Amino acid sequence: MKPLDPKLLKLAAPARWYVILTAAFGAASAALVIAQALLIAAAIAPVISQGRSLSDVATPLYLLAGVVVARALVTGLSERYAHRASIAVIIDLRRQVLSRAIALGPRWLSLPTPSGSNGLDVVNLATRGLDDLRPYFVRYLPQLLLSATVTPAAIAVVFGIDWISGLIIVGTIPLIPIFMILVGYLTQKTSEKRLATMSRLGSQVLDLIAGLPTLRAFGREIGPIKRVKQLGEAYARSTMRTLQVAFLSGMVLELLTTLSVALVAVSVGLRLVYGYIGLEMALVIIMLAPEVYLPLRNVGTQFHASTNGIAAFNAAVEVLEQTPRPIGTRRCPALDNASFTFRDASVAAPGRELLAPAGLNARIEPHHITAITGASGAGKTTSVLALLGLVALDGGSITVESADESVPVDQIEPQSLWSQVTWLTQRAPLPPGPLHAALLADAQPGHATTTAHVESTTSALHRALEMSGFDEVVAELPEGLDTVIGSGGLGLSVGQRQRLVLAKALLSSAPVLILDEPTAHLDAATQDRVLTALDSLRAQGRTIIVIAHREALIARADHVIEVSAQHIVSADVPKATPSESTAGRKEGSHVDS
Repeated sequence: MKPLDPKLLKLAAPARWYVILTAAFGAASAALVIAQALLIAAAIAPVISQGRSLSDVATPLYLLAGVVVARALVTGLSERYAHRASIAVIIDLRRQVLSRAIALGPRWLSLPTPSGSNGLDVVNLATRGLDDLRPYFVRYLPQLLLSATVTPAAIAVVFGIDWISGLIIVGTIPLIPIFMILVGYLTQKTSEKRLATMSRLGSQVLDLIAGLPTLRAFGREIGPIKRVKQLGEAYARSTMRTLQVAFLSGMVLELLTTLSVALVAVSVGLRLVYGYIGLEMALVIIMLAPEVYLPLRNVGTQFHASTNGIAAFNAAVEVLEQTPRPIGTRRCPALDNASFTFRDASVAAPGRELLAPAGLNARIEPHHITAITGASGAGKTTSVLALLGLVALDGGSITVESADESVPVDQIEPQSLWSQVTWLTQRAPLPPGPLHAALLADAQPGHATTTAHVESTTSALHRALEMSGFDEVVAELPEGLDTVIGSGGLGLSVGQRQRLVLAKALLSSAPVLILDEPTAHLDAATQDRVLTALDSLRAQGRTIIVIAHREALIARADHVIEVSAQHIVSADVPKATPSESTAGRKEGSHVDS
C-alpha cells in the first residue's frame, strides 16, 4: 500500500471526505504555524533589541494568544474526525469483505489465496485485522498531509527571509524520506509477519477451543498447551521485533532532524553575531526550521503504527479483488411441490485433476426422502452446494422444476431459494446464549405473542426435542433450556451439539430439509428417534435430502442417489455419461431420468 493509496479512497467512501477535511486542517495548520513564528518574533525582538515594554508589543501578544487557541482547536478537531473516519472506514471495509466472501462462496473460503490466506484468515481480518487501520487514520495520515502543507509553506517563508537557510533545509530534508523508506520497508515486512502469526495463532486457538470437549473426553486436553505457548511466544517475538524497528527508526529520524536544525541554527547564529541578519528574522528562521522537519519526522515515527493497518488493508484488497460468480435474478419457484433435476452435473475439485461429482444425472422428488451416497471425496456435499447455488457447475445443469416453470439454479436469486431450505451441516453455526434462544432463533419469523402462538411454539419445541433426543440432554442440565452455551455450542459434547442442531432443524417450517449425516455421533436409540422423525416430516409433505453413510439411514430413503468422481483427462471438462452416477429407488428397480 502506498502512503495514500488511491485504492483506499476508491474502496472506502468515508476515507474520501476525511482526506479532504484533513487537507483543509493541514492548510490551516500551515498558516497558523507561520503566523505563530512571525508573532513570537515580532513580540520578542523589539523587547530585546530596542528595550520596548510589554505594553508596546501587546497587539502581537494578543494575536499570538488567538493563534495558539486556533492551533489547539484545529488539532482537536483533526483528532476527533480522525477517530470518526477510522471507525467508518473499518466498518465499511468489514462489510465489503464479508459481502465479497459470501459472494465467493464456501468453496473459495476453503482454498488458499495467492498470499496463502484462507477462509479463517478472512475471519481474523474482518474481526481484528482491520482494527489496525485506526492508527493509520488517527496518527499517520494526518502527519502525511501536514508534511504536504506545513513543510512546503515553511520552506517558502524561510527562503523569502534567508536564502542560505533555505538551501541548508533543501539540502538536508531529502535525508529524512530516504531513511524513512529504508526503515519503513523493514517495518512493513515485520508487520506482515506479525499479521500472519496472529492469524495462525487465532486459527489454532479457535480450533482448540472448539475441540476441547473431545480432547477432554480422551484425556488429551493438556497436549496442545505446548503448541499454544510456542505460538504465543512467536507472536510476542514478532510484536517486539516490530517495536524494536520502530524505536530504531524513531531514533534515526530524531538524530537527522536534530542535526539538520542545528546546521540552520548555527548558520543563523553566526550571521546574527556579525550583523548579516536581523534578530527578528533570525528568530523566525530558528522557530520555523523545526516546523519544516517536524511533519516528516512524525510521518516516520508514526509509520510503524500504521504498518499493521496497511498489511490488513492489503489483505482486504486481496479479497475484494476476487471476482465473484454471477448471481441469478429470477425468483425461485415455491418448493412445496417442486423437484430438483441434475443433468450431467459436474464440478471440478479444486487442487485436484478430478470431477466430483462427475456427470450426475438424478431427480429429487418432492415429499420424499432422498439419500445421497458415495465414496469419500466423490462430491456428495459438493452436489448439495451446487443445488443451493453455492458452487458453480463446470458442466451440465441443475434445475428447479414445478408445475408452472423450470428454472436453472444458477439463474435463481439465492435468497429466494435459501429462504425455503433448512440445511443441517456437519458443523452448523450455533450462536452463544441460552439453549432456548438457539433453538428458536429461526423458528419464530414474526413477533406474535398470542396465547395460541406461544402454546403452538412450546408444543413444537417439545416434539422437536423428543424426536431429536435432545430432551435427554436438557433433562441432565441443571438449568435446562436456560443453560448458556458458548459460540459453536461450546459447553456441549459433539453428540449433544448434533442433537441440538437437529432439533433446531426440526423446528423449521421450510419445505426442503437438507441433512448432512444427521445420525453421526448418535447412539442406536437416538438414531431410531431421528429416523422416526424423518418419517414424520415426510408425512407432513416435506422434501428431505440426506447425505448418508449409515445403512439404516440409506434404507429409510425413498430414493438413493449415488455420486461418483472421475479424473480429468484433458484441459476441457469432459461430458460424463449417465452411467457414471445412478439415481434410483432403494429397491433398485427404477432409475430417474
